[in-house]
Amino acid sequence: MIGGGQGGNIGAVHRMAARLDGQFQLVAGALSSDPERARASGAALGLDPARSYGSFSDMARAEAARPDGVEAVAIVTPNHLHAAPAITFLEHGVHVICDKPLTATMAEAEALARAAEASPALFILTHNYTGYPMIRQARAMVASGALGAIRLVQAEYIQDWLSDAVEAKGSKQAEWRTDPARAGLGGALGDIGTHAWNLAAFVSGMEPEALAADLTSFVPGRSLDDNAHVMLRYASGARGALWCSQVASGQENALSLRIFGDKAGIEWHQEEPNCLWFSPIGAPRQRLTRGGPGASPEAARVSRVPGGHPEGYIEAFATLYAEAAEAIRARQTGEAVPEGVLYPDLRDGLSGMRFIAAAVASARQNSAWVSL
Repeated sequence: MIGGGQGGNIGAVHRMAARLDGQFQLVAGALSSDPERARASGAALGLDPARSYGSFSDMARAEAARPDGVEAVAIVTPNHLHAAPAITFLEHGVHVICDKPLTATMAEAEALARAAEASPALFILTHNYTGYPMIRQARAMVASGALGAIRLVQAEYIQDWLSDAVEAKGSKQAEWRTDPARAGLGGALGDIGTHAWNLAAFVSGMEPEALAADLTSFVPGRSLDDNAHVMLRYASGARGALWCSQVASGQENALSLRIFGDKAGIEWHQEEPNCLWFSPIGAPRQRLTRGGPGASPEAARVSRVPGGHPEGYIEAFATLYAEAAEAIRARQTGEAVPEGVLYPDLRDGLSGMRFIAAAVASARQNSAWVSL
């Protein structure tokens, strides 16, 4: 693991997710850019001191020289520290599992893309919401034509934790997310807007061809957006909208997706993830549940417990780690990746970076339409 040491948040989530299905073991890490903190973090997690490194470059060299060196590395750093370690480990033939967004800048993204294309190793991006069983079912329903021709796509991801200037009050998580040098061009747009963007594309099977964005920084003194409204146009004629905000009072982690076709619509909310609403035109609205009547094989494939027992955020994250393990083993043995494995990859990361760049460009042009 790169990053994820003391004082962090997402690193602990990755560690739980990686272990849940018994597919991964944490054996080495450079857990902080501060060497002393990195080693203290490694000790707290029980790492062998010889494999708790002060920098990712030291780790890459040492692990590449070991016969039992790491097979995969999880990168859970702030955005500006994604590209360099990912490129280094890809060059050493180590599979990379990286938190989103892909990088802080498009130049870094392009450099990472070149490294990934030249490497025998896999690159996996943890857009973890694609791992929910009912999201897998929603994707399958759209692909089967159950909704008919898609007309409308509505994605929302709204929170309230940045409603005041917590970055000036000692919040480490807020400090880097509101700093353009570390977060990149997008604030809420890059942090959670990319999740909504990815989820809409994953389920609908479509990406917009153009967008128009209105980005706002409501908190005085904040350099990056904390709220974004984005209109979307698809080549098929469908229309969409994406709203992401980190200043929506009373909202904890409200990620929602609605897709409407000329036959039916679907609706899903991350805070009630085991439920998917299906609304055929002219028929009663149906509540489909994970493991319940009407649950699809696609949902069952990534479910762990019987219906009625809730599965949530960690399990969805763990699905991506389990699928990463399947893909890595297939690459190691030269076999085909098992059917149904759907982890996000470099293409999804580049799509997210184009989304951020286009939205920022649109906002700077008074919400002009920008092609993707």
